[in-house]
Amino acid sequence: MLDLLIHNASLPDGRKNMSVAVQDGKIAEVSEGLQAPAAEVVDAEGLLLSPPFVDPHFHMDATLSYGMPRVNESGTLLEGIALWGELKPQLTHEALVERALAYCDWAVARGLLAIRSHVDTSDPSLLPVEAMLDVQKRVAPYIDLQLVAFPQDGVLRTPGGLDNLKRALDLGVDVVGGIPHFERTMADGAESVRILCELAAERGKLVDMHCDESDDPMSRHVETLAYHTQRLGLHGRVTGSHLTSMHSMDNYYVSKLMALMAEAQLGVVSNPLINITIQGRHDSYPKRRGMTRVPELMAAGLTVAFGHDCVMDPWYSLGSGDALEVANMGLHVAQMTSRAGMQQCFDAITLNPARLLGLQGYGIEKGAHADFVLLHAKDPVEALRLKATRLGVWRRGQRIASTPAPVATLNVPGRPGSTTLLSAR
Repeated sequence: MLDLLIHNASLPDGRKNMSVAVQDGKIAEVSEGLQAPAAEVVDAEGLLLSPPFVDPHFHMDATLSYGMPRVNESGTLLEGIALWGELKPQLTHEALVERALAYCDWAVARGLLAIRSHVDTSDPSLLPVEAMLDVQKRVAPYIDLQLVAFPQDGVLRTPGGLDNLKRALDLGVDVVGGIPHFERTMADGAESVRILCELAAERGKLVDMHCDESDDPMSRHVETLAYHTQRLGLHGRVTGSHLTSMHSMDNYYVSKLMALMAEAQLGVVSNPLINITIQGRHDSYPKRRGMTRVPELMAAGLTVAFGHDCVMDPWYSLGSGDALEVANMGLHVAQMTSRAGMQQCFDAITLNPARLLGLQGYGIEKGAHADFVLLHAKDPVEALRLKATRLGVWRRGQRIASTPAPVATLNVPGRPGSTTLLSAR
């Protein structure tokens, strides 16, 4: 007997009336109209069964700290960094863990079961690192939490910054991070990219670097990142996050840059909610959107994913851990409103970030982990339109979260007694 059988499901690739059979935490079969005895049977009623959402860029050490010790009134990146610096002396291990675990509860409820979180290594105490390593162990049964050693104040700009980052890796942090555009000079930024990529190559680590989070078209550290990726043979192991300066670069240079990035097999993470909020702050009108060139990068063959980046912290006062909200903003800003474009945006919160994180056993296919989300939508486009309710969330075949279907009662003469916002098709 199967442990779980979900039948009459629609899958993100367009297949309908599909059955997913689960045994011992793995997907045993995916086929149309499968009938078999099971301990639990779920009728998906034609709704969308998706692999879990994946957030490839987050800051869990800062999450849910909004208003501590004050609010970012300018809304700029630099005030956010300054505010985080004011907050750091007040941090405690217990409070960091408590806020992160609360956010992970939100993530599970939203079907977000894998997160890559950048963790500040600038302070020699490494308090955020130790707290997030604690959280990583606690949530391991239900969330794949990957940690990035992130020198928020600049690895060269901070006294002892490189040593702090190395110690974080020694403690068990998974990925090498950086922030070249925040070093004191462009030359220092380029040097930091070289040092950090060489460190990753030496230690066999992945790289995920905050890169060119700026409106300055001359912030071109991603070119250096692509160069060192190529030089060190790190193809497919390096991600450039944000890349907002590409929005302001001239088209000729970008045409050359994207080819270099594709040759190095760089991953790209755009953070639509934050990028559209923080960038363009020095503009009057017209205001730049700021988000990187998502459809063009996808067309060039790069793996592009969407991240949430921040939720209720010094940089962003909103957010709820909803990957569909992130992708919804992304498709609007990138004007990816074709059916194919919207499907690409759904992939940018599922398949693409899973590839960047190197997740094993991800997807709805035979042999994969039985991790999936039943959405109150009929297809990925409808899921994005509605930011669809997560009716059920499963981890290794066990249901770990449920939310009732959103049904509104109506009292309108001549009309039905309820509505769900689902389309008729």
